[in-house]
Amino acid sequence: MKTIEKQVKEAFNKKIYLLGIDAGGEYFWLEAPSWDCSHYWGFGYIERYSNNKQPQLAKDIISHTHFKGEIIGQQQEYDTKKRCLVNTKYTHHLNEHKLQASVLTDDESWKLSELMYSFYKLKDAADFFDNGNSNFTDNPLKEKLQNKKLAKRINEKLLPMIFKEIDILLSP
Repeated sequence: MKTIEKQVKEAFNKKIYLLGIDAGGEYFWLEAPSWDCSHYWGFGYIERYSNNKQPQLAKDIISHTHFKGEIIGQQQEYDTKKRCLVNTKYTHHLNEHKLQASVLTDDESWKLSELMYSFYKLKDAADFFDNGNSNFTDNPLKEKLQNKKLAKRINEKLLPMIFKEIDILLSP
């Protein structure tokens, strides 16, 4: 696979990192993390813009997906003639996709997946410990499971360490 230069730009007042060029020739970008609604980290958003090569000039976001699902996870294609899913496979890192080019080597691509999976696990853990439950219904153990101090440590110390490593990995 062709490796292209890493780029960091800004679109809609948000820092973004180029990940690569997909099979259709579209540049796709990872949005930098943001502390949203005063209680959780928004991160893992894959964006494609109306001006993909110069997203700072884009008028709109044409595609918004998530790293978990688009990059890592089960990938499926739908055959409209057969009316079923075909070519179902699981991808573990960016460079396993049908790409024209990537900003990462295979080793870097694996490292990014490790960091992203760690982000998702810690984000879920922070939410769980902040609430003391999984938000399905009342949990009789909520008060025993809730640990606001641990949630705060995850959000203020551990996740920012992961974000710093991702920034280093994706920056030129």
